Amino acid sequence: MDRIRIVGGATLEGVIPISGAKNAALPLMIASLLTEETLVLENVPRLADVIQLKRILSNHGVDMGVRGRRHGETDTDGETLTLNAKTIVDTTAPYELVSTMRASFWVLGPLVARMGHAKVSLPGGCAIGTRPVDFLLQVLEALGAQIEIDSGYVIATARHGLKGAEINFPKVSVGATHTALMAASLADGVSVISNAAREPEVTDLADLLVKMGAKIEGIGTSTLTVTGVAQLHGATHRVIADRIETGTFALAVAMAGGDVTLQGARTDLLESALDSMRQAGAEIEALPNGIRVSRNGNGLQAVDVTTEAFPGFPTDLQAQFMALATRAQGTSRIRETIFENRFMHVQELARLGARIRLDGDTAFVDGVERLKGAPVMATDLRASVSLVIAALAAEGETVVNRIYHLDRGFERLEHKLSRCGAQIERISG
Repeated sequence: MDRIRIVGGATLEGVIPISGAKNAALPLMIASLLTEETLVLENVPRLADVIQLKRILSNHGVDMGVRGRRHGETDTDGETLTLNAKTIVDTTAPYELVSTMRASFWVLGPLVARMGHAKVSLPGGCAIGTRPVDFLLQVLEALGAQIEIDSGYVIATARHGLKGAEINFPKVSVGATHTALMAASLADGVSVISNAAREPEVTDLADLLVKMGAKIEGIGTSTLTVTGVAQLHGATHRVIADRIETGTFALAVAMAGGDVTLQGARTDLLESALDSMRQAGAEIEALPNGIRVSRNGNGLQAVDVTTEAFPGFPTDLQAQFMALATRAQGTSRIRETIFENRFMHVQELARLGARIRLDGDTAFVDGVERLKGAPVMATDLRASVSLVIAALAAEGETVVNRIYHLDRGFERLEHKLSRCGAQIERISG
């Protein structure tokens, strides 16, 4: 099993290209199930989760191709995928394919919307909370599907098609909003989705669906009105920049010090987190095609953050920000309101010398003068990279084990950091 070895103390200088967003690419790929025509997706990141979703879609009969490299493209440019679901040969998504990635469960909505029937295994993924699928199933029931759960599978049936409906989420849910948008696009009539997620990845999906012929009003707001159409057509769409990768590398620069341009990053996707980084001592400048992040000489200051749905502070940056807080002067208060089990990185940060106290959904991080390298173990995707960030500023060597989590969400992490001066390498086996 691969590991990552880091020798701390080096500052970061240079340019890091930001990949396409994994959390946008996955639902965009799944949207290919809604049409018989070809969908072309540009800037798709090369990640383990993308590879797994390719397997799942292929099992349903989706034909896929990858465009070859073009003049001027580099090894950090994303893939261009073509997906064609003209003939869906199987409406079952088996356990062995779905169990490793929660987002794969989202195939349920498009399959039942287009085919009238779907059987999908209950999902797996990072162990950071229960993340129930109840909201997704309630969406399909509201649209007229009959839902049955049998032997670990969800069976959804709509023999006469889905019907437009009022959908009011009691809690903001990105996955359920994705499902509602895709399913309602092919439903008969008008659907109004209230308390919808406003995350940029949801907006990106809505923008693609409109290109495919869907009728959606209120994009970017918490109320979405979808007028169903009989069929959708093909389209070409570029995946938005990954705001979580952007925030992660920005925090790495803030932690290690230096001056780095995050090429292709967008400040409008991450304003709350960037504001918190400024308060902590990082300098952040918006550029025409990216963001410049620097910290040269000034110390870090404690900052309080609370994770919230967009446009609030992202839960997917909570672990990374906690790593930064371990070296800040004073006590930072970090409250996690999205997932109930997302502090598993705390004990691993403690191995590096961090001082963190937990009280329910809140972590109190007392900044320390120095961290010291040690062997640590990744517990989930975002926790993995928080250990890398901490290790960049730790004295001596840190080895991060079980980094397969990292490969699910970060494209060539060690390569991007090493190009900017970090002493980091992957150890195979």
